[in-house]
Amino acid sequence: MTHDANFNFWYAVQNTHILLSPTSNLETFGSTTLNYHLVTEQMDTVEKIRIREGRVKAYRPEIMTPNSFLDTLLEGFGEEANAYGDWLRKHEQELCLLKYGFKIAKEHISEEIVTGTLEQIAEEVKDAVSKGADPLAAVVIGVENPWEVCLLKLMVDVVQKSSGPNIQDFRNHGIFSAEDLSLADQKSEIEQTFNQAERDPSTMQGLYEKLQNANVFQQYQDRFFALVKRHGGR
Repeated sequence: MTHDANFNFWYAVQNTHILLSPTSNLETFGSTTLNYHLVTEQMDTVEKIRIREGRVKAYRPEIMTPNSFLDTLLEGFGEEANAYGDWLRKHEQELCLLKYGFKIAKEHISEEIVTGTLEQIAEEVKDAVSKGADPLAAVVIGVENPWEVCLLKLMVDVVQKSSGPNIQDFRNHGIFSAEDLSLADQKSEIEQTFNQAERDPSTMQGLYEKLQNANVFQQYQDRFFALVKRHGGR
């Protein structure tokens, strides 16, 4: 990615907030369709809020071995998001708890523009969606451009949440070898520590030590130093 595209990508990621997460996990042995409600503020108009509704379909995850590689395909996301897809492919190991080989297809349903503050409208959408009791519904506050990256952030978060139950399913069906399970568990623990460090800079030292003790610091060093930079070098 160019410098501007890289900045826009991380700007979107850092300004994506999931107000309501799906209560159901991704299916281990089948596809899953999530219903998203994305709330963004128009940049050139005061208190004009866009609400996008649509579906994101995650196909059956394929657990990959560390030496395997499968491209993540983004169907229907447009040229700009496909550029971010290139970034995802290069950093797939960093973004997923497991080597999920799922495809994402975006289906846009509707959008509307309403008047109000971002926080007010987002809470109203959250309340309305919560009443529907849809276990696969999500409400996300994001950015107007590039808004599609907000959906990618949502999917990464859902993958992280689903990986534990998915691992257990694969374990129960005897699909993983003992070595694969050990590597998957290690990766899950590292991702949880990264998530904690993103929220709390004081845990960066613990993250560093975990990566060193697991002999994987070189694999994660670009991501680690990027996180140090976002925390202001702390």
